[in-house]
Amino acid sequence: MTEQIERARTFHSLHVKGNPIVLYNAWDPGSAKIVEKAGAKAIATGSWPVAAAFGYADGEKIPLELAIDNIRRIVGSVDLPVTMDLEGGYGVAPDIVARTVTLALQAGAIGLNFEDQIVGGTGLHDITVQVKRIEAAAAAVRQSGIPVFLNARTDIFLKAKPDAHDKALLDQAIERARAYEKAGANGFFAPGLGDEGLIEALCKAIALPVNIIALAHVPPRQRLAELGVARISHGPVPYRQMAEWLEAKARQAISG
Repeated sequence: MTEQIERARTFHSLHVKGNPIVLYNAWDPGSAKIVEKAGAKAIATGSWPVAAAFGYADGEKIPLELAIDNIRRIVGSVDLPVTMDLEGGYGVAPDIVARTVTLALQAGAIGLNFEDQIVGGTGLHDITVQVKRIEAAAAAVRQSGIPVFLNARTDIFLKAKPDAHDKALLDQAIERARAYEKAGANGFFAPGLGDEGLIEALCKAIALPVNIIALAHVPPRQRLAELGVARISHGPVPYRQMAEWLEAKARQAISG
């Protein structure tokens, strides 16, 4: 456990506003080792690529036992902190979330992404509901004795097209970020957000380090750093690019 605690502390220290840690998301031990070799400071999984790598759709379709075993194998294959995309915790009830968090920590994870969208449904959990779920996750973390980095994700911006992102959505995100921080979150994940002004306003409005996904409509790394971002993820992009390359090479080989 001592090594896991040290890796968790290291991971916390890598979240600095204006000097973001870059997480080039992996999906299995092999891809994690490649990312480590490239000079990564930490390994992060993404739910979409992990599910796809095992032949499942995203949205908690991959069995929890398989996802946990995958994390355990990744942790054992690298010498870096490993953070896991836990999606919605595989259940709505706080006690189920706490159990899922505990399983992830027992597998060696030192960080967790935990989202507020209703998995398998539509929309987001009400703030009061999500706060209780985050509180349960945070309580499980405290009980473990491991200073896990709990990254609270909001899907507000993913649920709307980029050209519809405005101050009203930003205000909703800020409200959630502040509530999630009080509930025990260590970071705030706003995937889909790409507008420079809104990103900067979010970073300035909340104390939590902000996580942004590097999508096509999102500013480059250096600009995100200037805006105050503390963490840059790549989500499903690496897997999708790899899949496109693999398919193209396979077609070339098959067609001769």
